[in-house]
Amino acid sequence: MARYIFITGGVVSSLGKGITAASLASLFKLRGYKVSLQKLDPYINLDPGTMSPFQHGEVFVTEDGAETDLDLGHYERFVGITMSQNSNVTAGRVYSHVIKKEREGKYLGSTVQVIPHVTDEIKSLIKKGSKGADISFVEVGGTVGDIESLPFLESIRQLNMEMQESHTLFIHLTLLPLVEVTNEIKTKPTQHSVKELRSIGIQPDILLCRGKDKINDHIKNKISLFTNVHKDAVFSAQDASTIYQIPIEYKNQKIDDYILKKLKLPHKKSVIKPWVNFTNKLRKCKRKVKIGMVGKYVELADSYKSLNESLLHASVHNNTSLEIKFIDSEDIKKTNTKKLSELQGIVVPGGFGNRGVNGKILTAQYARVNNIPYLGICLGMQISVIEFARNVLGLKKANSTEFDINTPHPVISLVTEWEDYKKGKLKGNIKQMGGTMRLGAQKCNLIKSSLAYALYKKNIITERHRHRYEVNNSYINKFNDTDLLFSGYSGNKDLMEILELKNHPWYLASQFHPEFTSSPMSGHPLFNSFIKIAYDTK
Repeated sequence: MARYIFITGGVVSSLGKGITAASLASLFKLRGYKVSLQKLDPYINLDPGTMSPFQHGEVFVTEDGAETDLDLGHYERFVGITMSQNSNVTAGRVYSHVIKKEREGKYLGSTVQVIPHVTDEIKSLIKKGSKGADISFVEVGGTVGDIESLPFLESIRQLNMEMQESHTLFIHLTLLPLVEVTNEIKTKPTQHSVKELRSIGIQPDILLCRGKDKINDHIKNKISLFTNVHKDAVFSAQDASTIYQIPIEYKNQKIDDYILKKLKLPHKKSVIKPWVNFTNKLRKCKRKVKIGMVGKYVELADSYKSLNESLLHASVHNNTSLEIKFIDSEDIKKTNTKKLSELQGIVVPGGFGNRGVNGKILTAQYARVNNIPYLGICLGMQISVIEFARNVLGLKKANSTEFDINTPHPVISLVTEWEDYKKGKLKGNIKQMGGTMRLGAQKCNLIKSSLAYALYKKNIITERHRHRYEVNNSYINKFNDTDLLFSGYSGNKDLMEILELKNHPWYLASQFHPEFTSSPMSGHPLFNSFIKIAYDTK
C-alpha cells in the first residue's frame, strides 16, 4: 500500500506547494522509489480549460488529454514521470461524479451530503491517483482557512484516521514574513495557520517555512513551541535563485531522511547529482541570447510557464544565458515592427480569440522577411499560414474562421467547416467551449528532407495538442512550389502539424505544444535548435 504525503499551504497563496511537491518527489524517485503526484484543486470548474490565463496561468495538457493545473508541468519536469487525468482532481469533477451517481441511484435513497458522499469520492480519487506508487505526494490547492478547501482537508484527515500511523504524513508550507522596519521575522502568521489546520483535525508533521533566508534555531524553537511540531521537523524553504535549486536545498537539510524515518521506509541510497550538475551548468552560462515572446497574456508570466521553462532548458543545453522579453502582441503595429530587430529569436505562442492577432501576424511577417529565427506554437503556426497566404500567395483577406467567419480564404478553420467551405457556406458555430479541442498526445509523421526530421531524427514523433482550429487542407496545394513546407502531418495526411521555411536561417511552427515535453536534463529538440541558431546568427 502506498504511503501518502499531503502538502498544504498557509498564510498566503503561491508559496510554492507545487515546486515543493515536485522537489520532494524527485528526491525519492532518485532514491529508487516509485512515486506519484496529484493536485487537488478547490474550484468548481471541471478543469481549468475555460479559465483565463490571467486568472489561472497556463493550462498544462497531459499525455492522455487532460487540461490541468500548471503544477502538473512542474511534476513532470522535476520528476520525469507522466501525469494523467487522475493527477488533477477539481471540486467540479468531484461534485460532477457525486451528482451523476445520485441520478443513477447509486446512493440507495440516501440524502447526499458533503460527509460522507463528497469526501468518499475525494478519497476514492486520491487512491486512484496513487495506484502503483510506493509514495504518493498529494498537494491540496488553496490556503488553509479557505471555505473551498474544507472538503479536501476533511478527506485527507479521514484518510489519516483510516490508515496505519506510518502510512501518512502532513507537510505544511507556510510564510514567515520579514518586517523590514525592525528587521524581524514574524512567526505569528505561521502559528495561526497551524492553529487553523489543527482545528479541523490535522496536525502537521513537518513545517516548511518560506522566507527570504534560512531560519535559525531560535526561530525553530519558537515555532515548535506554538505549533506542536518537533523542532527537528521545522525546515527552511528560503528563496532560491532558481526553482531547480530547491531539491538540493531540501536534500541539504535532510528533509527526505526525516520523511523516511517517519514513514518507516528503507533508507535507499540518496542521489542528488543530476540536480547539482544542472544547476552548476545553469550558473556557468555566460553568453546571452535575447528571445522575444510575442503573446496575448504576457502580463502574467505564468501564462507561458512551460514555454518559459523550455526556453531555459534549451539555453542551459547550449551554455547560454536566457533573456526573455515579453511583448504584448496588441502593441505591435505596422509603424513599430522595427523594435523586433533587437531580438535574436522570436516565439509566438498559442492563444484564443481575436485580440492581438494582427500584431502576431505582423511579427511572423517581420521574422520571415528579416531572417530572424522564429518558433510558432499552435496559434503561432496558424498565424504563419495566414501571413504567408496573404503576403506571398496573394490571398489578401486570408484568415481563420475563428477571427472572421466571412473570410473568402479560410486557410485556418474547424475540420467540421471544411465541407461547408467546399459548398460555399460557413457556419462558424461552437456551442460548447470546454472539452471540445484536439487534446493530448498524437502521432505526427515527418518528411525526411525537412528540418523537423533532422532535429527529431525520427520518422514518427508524438507530441501534445490543445486547439480547435486546423490548417484547411483545401488550401494545401496552393503552398506547393513555395518556400513554405508542411513537414509534419497526421497519419492520414488530413491535419498539418509542422511547417517550416526553406530559405530561412530557422523558421518553424508546430500545431502541437512541444513545451509540454521539455525536461531540464535534456531540453527538447525544437527548443535546443532554436536557441542555438538564435545565438549563432546574432
